[in-house]
Amino acid sequence: MMTTVTDDCIGCGLCAGSCPAVFQMNAEGRAEVMVPAVPEDLEREVNSAAAACPVSAIEVF
Repeated sequence: MMTTVTDDCIGCGLCAGSCPAVFQMNAEGRAEVMVPAVPEDLEREVNSAAAACPVSAIEVF
């Protein structure tokens, strides 16, 4: 599974707080993906972060 954060990110930090192994906040205060190819043991957390994103800025494919 792969994941990205779109330019729609508002920098709420929910994803970085719920799955810090994959998401982090960058210097501009927006989320970014540290591990685009999500390890199988983190897929549930990434899917939860994507579902909880208030602006649907996390894409999972």
